[in-house]
Amino acid sequence: MTRARKIPDNDLIDRFADIVGSKYALRDPAAIAPFVSEPRGLFTGTTRLVLKPSTAAEVSAIMALATETFTPVVPQGGNTGHVGGQVPDQSGTAVVLSLSRMNAIRELDQDGATMTVEAGAVLQTVRETADEAGFLFPLSLASQGSCQIGGNLSSNAGGTTALVYGSARDLCLGVEVVLPTGEILDDLRKLKKDNTGYDLKHLFIGAEGTLGVITAAVLKLYPKPAGTVVSWAGVDNPHAALEFFRIASAGAGPALTTFELVKAVALEFTLNNMPGTVDPLAHRHPWYVMLEISSQRSTDDARMLAETILSRALEDGHVNDAVMSASLAQQIAFWDLREKMPDAQKSEGASIKHDISVPVAAIPEFLVQADAAVSGIVPDGRIVCFGHMGDGNLHYNISQPPGGNAAEFLSRYGEVNATVHGIVRSFDGSISAEHGIGQLKRDEFLATAPSVAIDLMRRIKRQFDPAGIMNPGKVI
Repeated sequence: MTRARKIPDNDLIDRFADIVGSKYALRDPAAIAPFVSEPRGLFTGTTRLVLKPSTAAEVSAIMALATETFTPVVPQGGNTGHVGGQVPDQSGTAVVLSLSRMNAIRELDQDGATMTVEAGAVLQTVRETADEAGFLFPLSLASQGSCQIGGNLSSNAGGTTALVYGSARDLCLGVEVVLPTGEILDDLRKLKKDNTGYDLKHLFIGAEGTLGVITAAVLKLYPKPAGTVVSWAGVDNPHAALEFFRIASAGAGPALTTFELVKAVALEFTLNNMPGTVDPLAHRHPWYVMLEISSQRSTDDARMLAETILSRALEDGHVNDAVMSASLAQQIAFWDLREKMPDAQKSEGASIKHDISVPVAAIPEFLVQADAAVSGIVPDGRIVCFGHMGDGNLHYNISQPPGGNAAEFLSRYGEVNATVHGIVRSFDGSISAEHGIGQLKRDEFLATAPSVAIDLMRRIKRQFDPAGIMNPGKVI
């Protein structure tokens, strides 16, 4: 049963601090500041305490005390999320639980192709560890130098390789979770086949810390490709890109590991605002596709496959021009262009952003309808669309008019969101493809999701968290 929340007093703060030691119980406002605001500045909260445990046992003790005292807890990974799911509210009643010290690689199983890691392990470290052992951990995000595995799983992160390997949920075999009561669920199984009852890990993956605290996970590893080739192609419109995708998908199958759609303005922003970036093609095109072909045999094999696909698309008139990476340095440069697009948009002023997904075949028509509707609301807004066309996920963003008033532009945020998301739902799509619900999309999610689904989620929440202390105000 929930009860009125209070700001923790000094005695309670001392009790929490005793669990992790004073060095890892941050009380100074300057030390706390990085933990209470998210990267885009949309949400800022307050707290009197940030706890940094080092073991699941310490997390267990923290959660048991939190339940006993009805103290809200906000789990936090690398604080890279885009929907405010990782920061406390303004009440000051919550304690922030940072998993950053729990960053060990517990085991790498060569025969089983798995890696068991703690929640605070940074994604890039996991990828590099797998690479050194001759494997691939395919989850790839622009924030991989700072985001953490626990946060990736809690938000079910997607990224550029979901086309073949799936999202974070698909890359996890087992989890260790501390429940709000302090009980520890040890489900760190390495099995690819296990039909013994409910698959409990999937309740916590994607739950954004509202049901428990993921403290460790068993991750799937894959054979490292022997060679990859990255290509950029210029196309006239998303319809042509869809035909190109059909050719690439049929020709490469699982060797097609990335297929990204980019509107010209997104590339222009990157070239104009990110030093060292270079236009991949000799002439500008209305739209672009970046695709990656991976081969388990060799780089030459990947190149031959890419050449066959590009030649077919050029002959059929779906692609106007294309270039393939000729070296590892050029391959990195091609990826760099795509990965810098989110940051490049910041230099263009305020923006209204959407993380949506629709069926792949519906992408061209979605863009026709969304562009027309948005132009009717903010006629001078610049539509900046880029994203993972191969799995149906687009980042459909609008930047303010050049030289325009940011506050005036952002005053249309709700109207633009509602319009775009309404079109998404008309295609049976999702208003949150890979970033989660958090605070940003909670009200819209509750208002538009099927009532039976919301009721089931609330029943699960009450069962796992009867005190209502787990990341309150997020998701549901």
